[in-house]
Amino acid sequence: MPPWPRSDVTAGPAARRNAAPVGFALPQPESASAHVIRMHERDGFEPYDAQEDRNEVDVQLREAGGGLRVLPRVEPLFALPPRPRRPPAVRLAPGQWVRWQLNYRFSSMAGMQDWSYWLDTFNIAYGPADADVFLSTPTVFVDEQGPLR
Repeated sequence: MPPWPRSDVTAGPAARRNAAPVGFALPQPESASAHVIRMHERDGFEPYDAQEDRNEVDVQLREAGGGLRVLPRVEPLFALPPRPRRPPAVRLAPGQWVRWQLNYRFSSMAGMQDWSYWLDTFNIAYGPADADVFLSTPTVFVDEQGPLR
């Protein structure tokens, strides 16, 4: 049984994707690692998690002046929507956290298959954090989702 209320299984992929949670409880993290959760339509948006090296996650993190500068990378560049102007990086003080969301739409190389959609949600805390930090309201929320039609 998933840890969140399931949407009607007869609902379309967009409804199931939109019903998926955007925050999860943290396991005890390993040093220099990121807790990464992935959900895919092919799996009914069931979450699976892993510990990954922080340098492998598509986010620029830079400590300076007692704070943390956070800026997700936009990958891949060929996806929609175009992002000619992006929000500035977020600066977090110890004890703060940011939720940053970006969405994408892709087509097959030959245009022969349906569109596919991708939503990245980055929840990043600076400093020690409780296991349930990402289940609360973020200090900073950046919605960088654009129109996908």
